Amino acid sequence: MTIKSDRWIRRMALERSMIQPFEPGNVKEVDGRRVVSYGTSSYGYDIRCSDEFKLFTDINSTIVDPKNFDPKSFVDIKGAHCIIPPNSFALARTVEYFRIPRNVLVLCLGKSTYARCGIIVNVTPLEPEWEGYVTLEFSNTTPLPAKIYANEGVAQVIFLEAAAEDVCEISYKDRGGKYQGQTGVTLPKI
Repeated sequence: MTIKSDRWIRRMALERSMIQPFEPGNVKEVDGRRVVSYGTSSYGYDIRCSDEFKLFTDINSTIVDPKNFDPKSFVDIKGAHCIIPPNSFALARTVEYFRIPRNVLVLCLGKSTYARCGIIVNVTPLEPEWEGYVTLEFSNTTPLPAKIYANEGVAQVIFLEAAAEDVCEISYKDRGGKYQGQTGVTLPKI
């Protein structure tokens, strides 16, 4: 597998609609104000967080069970930012919709701006032929409230392309993956 460059990312985004909306450059300022950067970088793409959040809450004193997840575990928030309480987490989704080619695997890493504040961004790999908005998990590992900004960069995705002879036999789409085509902040499914 080879890591793909900014030229490849631009070509795939424009020719195959791999990322929509797509920012061909690296944006650091919007309307005269500094933002956490997003868009194409040297060997990746900095994704943005939308303004839709699901903030974890213990108001209903439920158990977090991935096999029987209670949607009352979250409070829905829509806005320019989300404040995550200490030692808690929130879910969000990307601004960008992805269509991953069959010969590509995508890994996601949090941006250092958030990591240096004790905020961990977790995303599982985007598998070959998966498509949808990416559900993002933000963990606030600090003893203080933490702020996540909507419509700004939160993580970087890295594209790994398989050689022609190594393309997977069964893609995420082939096996009918349960998160295929997700459109909003998607809770666990079994």
